[in-house]
Amino acid sequence: MIVEISKEEAQEIMDKIAKFLAQRRLGSASIMFIESLRPLHFIGSQLLYMLSPFAELIFKPNEYQKLACALEDEKNVAYLLDRIDNYDIEFHKKWKEKKRELKVLKKKKRALKNLK
Repeated sequence: MIVEISKEEAQEIMDKIAKFLAQRRLGSASIMFIESLRPLHFIGSQLLYMLSPFAELIFKPNEYQKLACALEDEKNVAYLLDRIDNYDIEFHKKWKEKKRELKVLKKKKRALKNLK
């Protein structure tokens, strides 16, 4: 069982989680959920330790234990929320740009149709 985790490892894990949630458009919902349970972060990490025999069948055991260890610290939870917010903003900017590009392409397509 992992008892300690370095700050860099914890941030790497939190970044992975934040990217995962933002890419699936769950940023806002996950921020609200994490904020509502923020006072219980330590209990949540202990729950992850309790469920580890079952969860390690699905997830990589080492990474799962690192996540549980990282969630014990309030600073890591705050970092996770910040990263989710940042990735969510980036994702929405890219999404809006793609949407604008599609509109421009549709206008060009209509203009070409009208010329024929």
